[in-house]
Amino acid sequence: MNNNLSNLATTENSPKWQHAIKREKTLYTRSNDTRTEFERDYTRIIHSMGYRRLKNKTQVFFSPQNDHICTRIEHVVHVESISYTIAKNLGLNTDLTRAIATAHDIGHSPFGHQGESFLSEISKRDIGESFWHEKNGLQMVDKIELLEDIEGNKQNMNLTYAVRDGIISHCGEIDQNNLKPRDEYIDLAKYKKTNQFAPYTWEGCVVKVADKISYLGRDIADAITLGILDKNLKELYNILNCNSVINNTNIISDLIYDLCMNSNSDDGLCFSNKTFEMVNNLKKFNYKKIYLSDKLLKSTHYFKLILNTIYDLLKESYKNMSKAEKICPDLLNDFNDWLKNYWNLERNAENKNDVIFNIQDEKDYYKAIILYISGMTDNYAIDMYNKIIRF
Repeated sequence: MNNNLSNLATTENSPKWQHAIKREKTLYTRSNDTRTEFERDYTRIIHSMGYRRLKNKTQVFFSPQNDHICTRIEHVVHVESISYTIAKNLGLNTDLTRAIATAHDIGHSPFGHQGESFLSEISKRDIGESFWHEKNGLQMVDKIELLEDIEGNKQNMNLTYAVRDGIISHCGEIDQNNLKPRDEYIDLAKYKKTNQFAPYTWEGCVVKVADKISYLGRDIADAITLGILDKNLKELYNILNCNSVINNTNIISDLIYDLCMNSNSDDGLCFSNKTFEMVNNLKKFNYKKIYLSDKLLKSTHYFKLILNTIYDLLKESYKNMSKAEKICPDLLNDFNDWLKNYWNLERNAENKNDVIFNIQDEKDYYKAIILYISGMTDNYAIDMYNKIIRF
């Protein structure tokens, strides 16, 4: 391919390097470690509990018994693969794109974007803040996810700035072409809404575009598998300019090739005008025919009922713990065990992570509940709901 951004890659020769590899705390070292800073981030991410749980979280279609429908972790693998291919062909840092891509959705709630929407409703009502998975992902890797250090003590993940920035900046819901990184090194707490800032690195920009390529292509494939698009295939053929066969691999491959051929340091990451128009039409089609389809929306009430029931019981426990425990002791015990890692009451010597919840503050308690629920898998949330309503 004819374009290369290797002189802009996040490497030791980059002016952004020192900021990019900065960690909030010094990370322990090993005398025999051969990994780069970003490779260390990658391995820390794949060993986290939050990453493991992605395999049982909905991507778009809630179909836990169908092995051929994409789950959240499969989407993550697709984004990692796509971003690797783009970064490699543009001469960028593939270690960094791999780490960002692998962690980019670690803040997603159960039941996909529908679950995210319901948690945001609760969060705005009870603590005055929106819940959005990009910000929650940063909170997860900064505060919630714990790893044992070489002495067996639990500590926060302590990822590099470039990876943390890539997580909160990754949203693929973009309609503009010519994506470039921002110049400023900012406190990531400044993020108040999704897509507020461009990523800090070119590699972060690559993951942002790869996220969009991934969900557009695979969501169509899953919708066809489930029969949702049976009456809309002709319209889809027209958008893709094909006759009858829609191959997810070809869609993704063509988009990657077009992006790599048209991207450069002056114009940024961009598609050709023709392909960019097709991508926007494809996104409109997906929203109208898939994401807002009657079939998909029928699950809305069920997911909302599950999450609100769990939240309401845990919320009640703040003022009446014994009553809540009688209703569902498994849920309360698990929540309390989780909360002890982060609250300001008794803490054992192994907890070297930050105190992030003041248990005497009611809003802090509600925030803890929301973060706890956001980490649940679909199956676990359903199981806890069934235990709550069971006599």
